Amino acid sequence: MNNVLVLVRHGESEWNKLNLFTGWRDPDLTEKGIDEARQAGELLKKDGYAFDIAFTSALTRAQHTLSLILDELGQRTIPVVENQALNERDYGDLAGLNKDDARAKWGEEQVHIWRRSYDIPPPGGESLKDTAARVLPYYEAEILPQVKAGRNVIVAAHGNSLRALIMKLDGLSTEEILKLNLATGEPYVYRLNPDGSAASKKTLTA
Repeated sequence: MNNVLVLVRHGESEWNKLNLFTGWRDPDLTEKGIDEARQAGELLKKDGYAFDIAFTSALTRAQHTLSLILDELGQRTIPVVENQALNERDYGDLAGLNKDDARAKWGEEQVHIWRRSYDIPPPGGESLKDTAARVLPYYEAEILPQVKAGRNVIVAAHGNSLRALIMKLDGLSTEEILKLNLATGEPYVYRLNPDGSAASKKTLTA
């Protein structure tokens, strides 16, 4: 099979810039984020990638990133599927708070546990395990079949929804995935085997 699956975290958002927990809140990209998305498109174009279908979340920053990438590729007419299954992890009561203020309120250790443990959610929110529980079934039902059918697929989503997916593709343990940080606007290019496992992976950087 060896068709292409590309994963891209959205470009820098207004709340990334302000150091706020974002989750399901819906800020747009900064100027830097717009540039990052365009650069991702340029990198993909330079390497000769083209796509048959695209997936993204229900959040503006991911959708905007995808549209900028497709503009660079000259591919705005391909089908685009939006679904909240690909949304960022829900940070619950932390959403909208400055990360430093959250540490002052709950303590650095507690906030670190919420951010970096696999299965301990913040109050009213999701853990990475919870995020994976919605991302992976959607991937298996909707995205992977497209790749298996011979199509090249791009997914523009979020740090934690993509970490959940990369954990599966790379065969990472719950400890290993916690150490993985995804840069904004950086494409990860997978080629998949017939069984859906990763045959190869590379990161495109400027």
